Amino acid sequence: MVKTLFKRLSAIMGLAFILSWLPSLGLARYLTRPLVTLEKRVEKLADRDWQEPIKLERNDEIGRLGKSVEQLRQQLVLQDEAQQSFLQNISHELKTPVMVIQSYIQAIKDGIFPKGDLTRTLQVIEEEADRLQKLIHNLLYLTKLDYLATHKPTREIFEMDKLIKHVVERLRWHRKELDWSLKLSPIKINGDIEQWRVVLENLLDNQIRYANSKIDIALTSEDETSAILHIYNDGPNIEPEIMETLFQKYNKGYKGKSGLGLAIVNRIVSLHGGKIRVENEENGVSFYISVPKAV
Repeated sequence: MVKTLFKRLSAIMGLAFILSWLPSLGLARYLTRPLVTLEKRVEKLADRDWQEPIKLERNDEIGRLGKSVEQLRQQLVLQDEAQQSFLQNISHELKTPVMVIQSYIQAIKDGIFPKGDLTRTLQVIEEEADRLQKLIHNLLYLTKLDYLATHKPTREIFEMDKLIKHVVERLRWHRKELDWSLKLSPIKINGDIEQWRVVLENLLDNQIRYANSKIDIALTSEDETSAILHIYNDGPNIEPEIMETLFQKYNKGYKGKSGLGLAIVNRIVSLHGGKIRVENEENGVSFYISVPKAV
């Protein structure tokens, strides 16, 4: 009896093993096949080959993982396209002043003054050199901000209204004919004062360049934790096609400029937990910055 039961039990166990092994093998292949596909596609992404889309017709966890990798691929494609566009734009921006400087210097060597006399010709060279220096400075500053984003920032509590007044007093003489209106509530924020100085300088430089006759600046409390900085100029509206991408560093900016100044502004504001937006008014342009107040 024992031998018979043992044989029957062995046969049943063997049959159960065979019957369970086959579906287990199929299940394993069902689970591993998309993972192998994902592995190969991720290897291609690592090699910067991200043109072929990733499609997994599944609704389980593996399917969701595939969708996440596909979103990553799309972001990489967009970033690559934007970076290529940025490099083309900034290469042109850097090449133009260099070509002007070189051509003017060669003309002076040949005894020719393109602007009529030596003084005005040298003034053009100086202006193009300043433009080149500013572009290089902005590129380096963007790199610095990317580095600071991964490190603990330096913060201090300072009076935002006094900083605005100080920057305005320094820049308003660039165009003496402009009418400035300042309505600033006493508000303190916790941040890097030098970075906020750069924000204000870049924004006001933009306003001064495009304003027709006036610039209005208002700093008011939005609630207990945040304040709103509103900067308005009565210049021309921003082109609708670049409105939503105005603050991106890999985008050609306002009126065909490189846009690095506004990209720096957006980066600093984001690092401080704030938000910036721009709106075309009926007669002019408004910039709004949400600034976290010191607590």
